[in-house]
Order: sequence, then structure tokens, then C-alpha cells
Amino acid sequence: MNIQNNSNNFDCIIIGAGAAGLFAAYSAGTRGKKVLVVDHANKIGKKILMSGGGRCNFTNYYIEHDRYLSKNPHFFKSALAQFTQWNLLDLVTEHGLEHYEKELGQLFCQHKSSDFLDFLKALIQPLDVEIRTSTSVTKIQKNKLFNLTLSVNDKTYSTSSSSLIVATGGLSIPTMGATGFGYEVAKQFGHPLLPTRAGLVPFTWNNKDKERLSALSGTAIPSVISIHNQSFSHQILFTHRGLSGPAVLQISNYWNEGESLDIDFLPEHRLSQWLADQSSQKSLGTVLKLLWPNKFVQIWFDQFDLTMQVAQLSNAQLHELDQMVHHWVFKPGGTEGYRTAEVTLGGVDCDEVSSKTLESKKQANLYFVGEVLDVTGHLGGFNFQWAFSSGFVAGQNC
Repeated sequence: MNIQNNSNNFDCIIIGAGAAGLFAAYSAGTRGKKVLVVDHANKIGKKILMSGGGRCNFTNYYIEHDRYLSKNPHFFKSALAQFTQWNLLDLVTEHGLEHYEKELGQLFCQHKSSDFLDFLKALIQPLDVEIRTSTSVTKIQKNKLFNLTLSVNDKTYSTSSSSLIVATGGLSIPTMGATGFGYEVAKQFGHPLLPTRAGLVPFTWNNKDKERLSALSGTAIPSVISIHNQSFSHQILFTHRGLSGPAVLQISNYWNEGESLDIDFLPEHRLSQWLADQSSQKSLGTVLKLLWPNKFVQIWFDQFDLTMQVAQLSNAQLHELDQMVHHWVFKPGGTEGYRTAEVTLGGVDCDEVSSKTLESKKQANLYFVGEVLDVTGHLGGFNFQWAFSSGFVAGQNC
């Protein structure tokens, strides 16, 4: 792997040095291709380094099709079959990358995310792959070759290749360098775009709930959150700004502005029945604190006299408690947007891209991979696997 040499003619140029771009470089390089990877950021793999709480959740044992969202629900199947999680794990094992399963098939680096980036660098190292960072693409022209004008420190130069792979990612986390450049390239070559929005993102409070519930910041409750026949079970985290945690991030992919969600804070029991099984002489507050943190009980049930005995609860009050706990209707004020979103929903319409090769149907030798496409995975390593699978396939065909 060479950094910043002076050669300007390549078999393949890849725009974007994230997970998809680096893996596309590896895949093309193994075929003897001379590859250039360019990225406007000053370092490669920035989102890899910050992912998974610093340990990079790089794939999942259970890569299943229902864990992906796309207007074309069959598009991603071919790439995921051509390069599977098991293929990735073979490489990981071969290179001695220590990893572990955290939960639900999620695979993390044993130590730190930079170990995974080092693994990708090791894959690329022996190949004819050059990486140029702090390099912006200012113009793309296509005659017989793709001719790119690159800019470094206000100086421009040209380079060319027979194939171009767009691995620019989406709009999520702009502080990591995310831009809409890949969408501009797609439009340049006549590709339709689907509306984009933030995915795997926390919700913000509406004004009514913020006044009452922001004091619960830092409280995490095992819950089930539901909308549109989709449900996710995991911790929900109350924050100063709204709701976060794994279940919230998952359901955000299915939520549209103005919609309400249904939340069950006690999915393992029916509260009214559970109360009936407790000592009727104990106070309501005492028994509720067996289920939830004190702060949650004090704030969530503030309309009840927590000193009253369980035996004093009327049927109407028991029903009200059940509704408050098992069917809380939450209407978000919105989401935290691309600032904290882990992915971008929407993007390049997959109908105009070959599912088998990732090549554009509108322009020969132009490929789109990773998050720039309208393919979004669930939380838990699914988006990284899509990046690796799509990058691999494009690299095998460019």
C-alpha cells in the first residue's frame, strides 16, 4: 500500500476511504488491478475508529435479509451472498484479529477499533493500491476513461482510470467528513436519488414531554418499542434531549415525522397482575421500586399517591397504570438528525445499479457501494457487512 506517490494512471479509482472503499481496494487489488483511493479527510477509516463504542462492531453472525431496508428489497441479496460474514471472519481469523460476540450475534474487536483498521491496512499492504488523503475530487469527466481533477492544498492535478467506484458514504456524522458528494456524482451520470434522512438516530423530546421527563436523563429501562408492525426489544435511554439506546436507534429507521410510537416499559409482565401478586399492604411506591429505578418511579408515576397501599388501587387506577407502562404513546419532536445518526436512509436508487456487480446501468465501469446506495442495515454490524460485501463485489468486477 503506497501513500501519495506521483503516478496518475490507474485501472480503478475509488472515491472514499471508509469501510466500503478500502474493501473495494482490497478486492480489486487481489485481481492485480492498480488502484487509487482518494479521500478528502486527513485520515482513512474515521467512522471505523469511532464505531461500536470504540471497539468496532464489524459484522454479525446472523446476516439476514429482513435486517436491511431498501426500496428494492431484493437488491442487496446478491452482494451479501457473494461475500458473506463467514468470508470476512475467515480473513479476520487468518490475520489474527482478536474479536468476541457481545450479544445477538454482534462481533466486536477484543481491544479497540483501530485494530480493525489495521487489519484492513494489512489486507491492502501487499497490493498495488495507493491512498491519497486530504484530496478532494473537484471534477469528473468521462470519455474513454474516467478523468478526475483532484485538489490538494489548493493545487489541482488530473488522474484517470478505466473504472470508478463511488464509496463516499452518506450524510451521517458530518464531523467525520460526511458530505453529499456521492449523490452529486450519481446525478451527474443520470442516476435517480431517493429522499435521504437520518437513520439509527436518537429521538428528541416534544415540548410537553421535555418539561416533565428530561429529569430522567441517564436512566435506562429494558423496553419494547413499536411502530408499523415493527418492534425492537432492548434498553431505552432517557437523555436531556430525548430518547436513545439500541431499541430507539433501531426503530428510528421505520419512523416518519409526525408519527407516534408505542412503548412497553415492562414487557416481561403485566403490571396489574404483578401488583396483584404482591403484598396488598405494601405501598405502591415500594413495590414499583422493585421493578424500576427510584427516579423513574418518582417521575413516571407522579400523578399517583405512592404512599397508598396496593390494596387501595381501584380497577380504573390499575388500568391507568397498565396503559402508562405497557402502552405509552410517544410522539417525538424529531430526531437528532445527521449530527449523531449512524447511517443515512435513502440515496442512490438501486433499480439503476446491477445487483450482481454493483455497476451502474446508466454508465459502464461506474460502481456504487456502501452507504451511498439506498441500502440500510439494522444496528449490530449489518451496515459494516453491507460495506464489505458491496465493496468486495465491485472490486471483483471493476
